[in-house]
Amino acid sequence: MSRTRKTYSADFKAKLVLEVLEGEKTINEITSAYEIIPNNLKNWKKQFLENMSLAFDKSTKYEYSTFRYN
Repeated sequence: MSRTRKTYSADFKAKLVLEVLEGEKTINEITSAYEIIPNNLKNWKKQFLENMSLAFDKSTKYEYSTFRYN
């Protein structure tokens, strides 16, 4: 019996990474609340931090998202 891999949207990942960076909750608290594996969130945070300069890169074409962080 094979398992189906769960996929998460970029908006969902960004929301959780922002929660980590705010520092109000630990990674374990956030992952427990959203029922995800802590290593996933650690990897998303690392990926975000490595690529955050792309948000200011004029040569990178991107589309504004309707995502709003509350």
